[in-house]
Amino acid sequence: MLTPVKRAAKIMPLLRKRYGSQTALRHRSHYELIVAVILSAQCTDVQVNKVTPALFKEYPTVQRLAKADILDVQQIIRSTGFYKSKAKAITTMAKQVVKDYDGKIPDSMEELTKLYGVARKTANVVLGAGFGKVEGIVVDTHVARISQRLGLTKNKNPVKIEKDLMQILPKKDWWDYSGTIIWHGRQTCVAKKPKCPECILRDNCPSAGKFIKEFYSG
Repeated sequence: MLTPVKRAAKIMPLLRKRYGSQTALRHRSHYELIVAVILSAQCTDVQVNKVTPALFKEYPTVQRLAKADILDVQQIIRSTGFYKSKAKAITTMAKQVVKDYDGKIPDSMEELTKLYGVARKTANVVLGAGFGKVEGIVVDTHVARISQRLGLTKNKNPVKIEKDLMQILPKKDWWDYSGTIIWHGRQTCVAKKPKCPECILRDNCPSAGKFIKEFYSG
């Protein structure tokens, strides 16, 4: 039986080769990235990418978004779900950035998590994809689910999962792990019926045997 550290070392080259680790959220600036990440909560990246062109055409800068009519913002982002809370989050965040950071998105975990609507997950994405800084591991539903299936954590709380993964993975793998696992979760290790027979990780996954039996039993 492989230890979690050895298992992680075996799966990382497989994940990198298959997926790479680019974020699927389209953005041209740190401002656009942080807004897109906030909108992506409980929403697909595909849907966010359909909404943001209209949003950024109307509000091309953080200064413009800070002065936005929240009802107009709600209508533009309605299809992302939870549009009222998300509209409040991005407009309040924009006001903070203008007031406290001279209109520039901050580039540290400490400062980012002071912004309204920005928790560690969002901050990790902004730091990694926007600034090339890695201070933690992005833990979304895919990362949580697959890390549990791979035997890398027994925790369900995202913060505890992140701590477990940070102890198992070398820092050089933190960003690529989350990026590749998210793609893997969308394409192969899906929530209800993972496609274990075609999975590149099945030889290193302690859950594969169980799910392969379920896969063939229908």
